[in-house]
Amino acid sequence: MSSVLLEVKDGVGSVVLNRPDKLNAFNREMCLRLQKSLDECAGDSSVRCVYITGNGKAFSAGQDLAEVIGPDMPGFNKILSEHYNPIITRIRKMEKPVVAAVNGVAAGAGANIALCCDVVVAAESASFIQAFSKIGLIPDSSGTFFLPRLVGWQKASALMMLGDKIRASEAERIGMIYKVLPDENFSASAFSIAQFLAQMPTRGLAFTKQALDLSMSNSLEAQLSVENDLQQLAAKTYDSNEGIRAFVEKRKPVFKGS
Repeated sequence: MSSVLLEVKDGVGSVVLNRPDKLNAFNREMCLRLQKSLDECAGDSSVRCVYITGNGKAFSAGQDLAEVIGPDMPGFNKILSEHYNPIITRIRKMEKPVVAAVNGVAAGAGANIALCCDVVVAAESASFIQAFSKIGLIPDSSGTFFLPRLVGWQKASALMMLGDKIRASEAERIGMIYKVLPDENFSASAFSIAQFLAQMPTRGLAFTKQALDLSMSNSLEAQLSVENDLQQLAAKTYDSNEGIRAFVEKRKPVFKGS
């Protein structure tokens, strides 16, 4: 069975991390398969939203440490530059919304891959752990970039240094994630969010994602210019014209993602 499963349904590219016996911990093979699945979603015009979740009790426990201490240890330069960093850049450059459905524990790189997604929901029983400090490492996989922007410098610093386990309800309270969903219908509820996004104006969502990324380093004046440029591009899309016509005509719009 593949360590990463991909299925396209209702306009959603459903990507499932599938090493449940290892709590979906990442090794090289799994990282490369995830990269390939993200590439397939990016290149498939029928996919208008990407949905990432885990099989079994965990979303992902992060790096499989057995690979790190093995005789053929790839070294952390290779692990980051070839395994994790390409996953992060693929998610952020994806011109489609990416939903992370955190079904269980998300630790280390597993947590940070989830947190770099556009919409993050978690089951009530899920938890997030910046586990790096407990083994003498630093947060990677964009953790030091996204977490302080989500929860603030002081909170992020403490979570990273202390390695506290954060329950889903606390993660929602501090703004780390979008929403907590009940365990009993988590998969269906989370997937319905991806289905909803897949029916929205995909190009406009891609421009929104681009604007948010640029806002991380722009001045106010530069960001106003970005908004001007991207709004002009958005206004030229089929979906924008359809949305405006439907509003004026008091009917439900039918978006095509173009």
